Amino acid sequence: MAIYKVFYQDDRAEVIVRENTQTIYVEGNSEEEVRKYLKDRNYNIEFITKLEGAHLEYEQKSPDYQVEHIQ
Repeated sequence: MAIYKVFYQDDRAEVIVRENTQTIYVEGNSEEEVRKYLKDRNYNIEFITKLEGAHLEYEQKSPDYQVEHIQ
């Protein structure tokens, strides 16, 4: 399992505007699995990145760091 950071807009029809980008963290086996997990939400996914090493440690220090686990 790995942690993925998902950058998205709240509305699938919304044009991607960096200032409106939100993020969530999802634990999954692959980027594809994370995309399938989020497909029922009305998110316009901008980018998904796998977090590891120093980057993951940095993100874990954020007060907004809460991981969703795929069941």
